[in-house]
Amino acid sequence: MHHDNIPAAAELAPGVVRILPVGGLGEIGRNMAVFELDSSLLVLDCGVLFPEESQPGVDLILPDFTPVADRLQAIAAIVLTHGHEDHIGAVPYLLRLRPDIPVYGSKLTLAFLQAKLTEHRIKATLHEVTDGEHVSVGPFGLEFLAVNHSIPDAMAVAIRTSAGTILHTGDFKVDQLPLDGRVTDLNGFARLGDEGVDILMVDSTNAEVPGFIPSERDIIPVLDTVFAKAQGRVIVASFASHVHRIQQIINMAVAHRRKVAFVGRSMVRNMHIARDLGYLSIPAGTLVSADDLKDLPDDKAVLICTGSQGEPMAVLSRIANRDHAISVGPSDTVVLASSLIPGNETAVNRVINGLTRLGAAVVHKGNALVHVSGHASAGELRFVYNIVKPRYVLPVHGEWRHLVANAKVAESVGIDPRRILLIDDGVTVDLDDHRAVVSGYTPVGYVYVDGSSVGDLTEASLKDRRVLGEEGFISIVAVVDTVAGTVVAGPEIHERGFGEEVLAVGIDDVTAQVRAVLEQALADGIEDVHDLQQRMRRVVGKWVNATHRRRPMIVPVVVEA
Repeated sequence: MHHDNIPAAAELAPGVVRILPVGGLGEIGRNMAVFELDSSLLVLDCGVLFPEESQPGVDLILPDFTPVADRLQAIAAIVLTHGHEDHIGAVPYLLRLRPDIPVYGSKLTLAFLQAKLTEHRIKATLHEVTDGEHVSVGPFGLEFLAVNHSIPDAMAVAIRTSAGTILHTGDFKVDQLPLDGRVTDLNGFARLGDEGVDILMVDSTNAEVPGFIPSERDIIPVLDTVFAKAQGRVIVASFASHVHRIQQIINMAVAHRRKVAFVGRSMVRNMHIARDLGYLSIPAGTLVSADDLKDLPDDKAVLICTGSQGEPMAVLSRIANRDHAISVGPSDTVVLASSLIPGNETAVNRVINGLTRLGAAVVHKGNALVHVSGHASAGELRFVYNIVKPRYVLPVHGEWRHLVANAKVAESVGIDPRRILLIDDGVTVDLDDHRAVVSGYTPVGYVYVDGSSVGDLTEASLKDRRVLGEEGFISIVAVVDTVAGTVVAGPEIHERGFGEEVLAVGIDDVTAQVRAVLEQALADGIEDVHDLQQRMRRVVGKWVNATHRRRPMIVPVVVEA
């Protein structure tokens, strides 16, 4: 349900639970949901969204904290399902507003968060929870359940309240042979189903994909073949949080008698955290520093780096652009061991082409099974619906096509379409005595982080940046004497992004037109500088559009003599 024509929600009655998705519905990222009961708030996940090319200069996009900003003391806890950036990346920005909010999460999740909090110089109250643990937070009873995902220690969360029970799967899949032996707690899901789950908030990312996601172990023979064929260095790009994938690469390097180096700040930091906590096993003598690589023969080296999504400043992109101390050549093999986040296709293809041009063999998900997704596909979702038997389904975590596909999966197992809640960010759902209804709309927008500025950048500013980047810039300056009613100097036209020769075509004509318009306006007694500037803008805009088919940013300047 889109938020058009949905009124604001009424004041919440006692004993009713209100669910407000702040981010993550209609997009992959910025995941955050707020649960409210009896004047107490619970925040589930608090992640970031990474910018697209249409958002120049933006570093991160945060959830909109406006709905909780004036009620920070009411937040009983922040609960984190797992340690990915799109689920924990915005926590420091929320804790800036109130640093003592208790944060609950698994060991690895909190370790990754602590590294971020240290960078932000925030001391937080962190509570580690384990699989199967029960915790009471204000009026909410929480139960944590193990789930498989593309990061260790991921959890689903059951939220028990006086109004009913909500089960949030977090990001999950059902891997029967996980590398760490920690399987998704389907037994717990079934037990909750027998008790009665009123609302199942369920991961939608792979709802369009039929069948079941392959096991992580299915990748091992493919990686073995890649290593066996590699004549020079093997360079693997992965998410800096995908501990299982990196463990597979390390195991393969040991089997093929190669040394391993981590390259990239986030990769080095996260892998040291994972090793120190026992989630990553690195045999003695296997790990070397990036500086030691030059002393190793190429066929004895493995580099594990960031940049699998084509991020311009990440290691792999810089290697592809020959802007890094590490270079690649014809004997090298590059493995992109990750899925493609929607929207990153162009950037990733640019990196693949750059590496291929340099002679490297590039192995990626499109030509080999070097990655399996961390999200349940339709077969697994169907399985979960059948064992949980929820009264209502609320698809989360996905673009609109994923949410709709998930709704169809739920419908296919017999769930009444009227009990499937397809909603936008900001649309609230109220649960009252085991009955769920859409209750209203609370506006939530994007909050942009640009350098040290948070929330100051507006959509209008981004539009200006896009115009500057795509259409160029023209300034036109004139000096006038409003008393004498004359143009004293100019007008002069200056440009950026056109090329002097291009703009020179017809420039004398338009300068004469602008001068004539100014002189006429002054003769008519118009002395308002803003009015004169707008007249200049209209003349230049009409000319540049007709002559060059461009709509640049035009900045007219009138100086009074």
